[in-house]
Amino acid sequence: MRRRTLISSALAMLPVSLFAKVKHDAFIRANKGFKVNAGEARFGTHYKMKGVTLNTLDIKISGKDTENDLAVFEQTGLTPKGGPPLHIHPHQDEWFYVIEGEYIFQVGDDTYQMKAGDTIFLPRNVKHAFVQLTEKGRMIVSYLPAGKMESFFEVTDKWTTPPSKEEITRVFAEHDMIVAGPPLKAE
Repeated sequence: MRRRTLISSALAMLPVSLFAKVKHDAFIRANKGFKVNAGEARFGTHYKMKGVTLNTLDIKISGKDTENDLAVFEQTGLTPKGGPPLHIHPHQDEWFYVIEGEYIFQVGDDTYQMKAGDTIFLPRNVKHAFVQLTEKGRMIVSYLPAGKMESFFEVTDKWTTPPSKEEITRVFAEHDMIVAGPPLKAE
């Protein structure tokens, strides 16, 4: 009887151990430091956020490096008077550091004027958006946890024609974001 229980228990644990291995193989925490040079991306791909903005996003620290705890991007803003739609990240906090240019951010019901050197924190479950006020801008953007943001930028990079509002809403939803309104207007 004990042998049968032992075998049943071992077999019951098999799916758990297989899942643990799959998760482990998908996200392996970096155990050695690395450097990403200025103007370069972690894996060599410069993502264009086509259809939402014209911005370029370079992965600097990947969710693959951190067991999906953190992702860091350098965003080059090439969309004067443009930005993403008002949206919500239900599972992620977001942090921006402005390197160059000027922006307006809406976080909940509050509006913030941002310039080089400014930092802003966007908590999960709070609607937010930004609009770029200058011809060019650059920001560091972090997502905690990394979530599906790398995959989101891979998808938007592949768009060859402007997506419909429905397509944008669908792709946001597939990547754990909720579109909550139109993009902000530059004043």
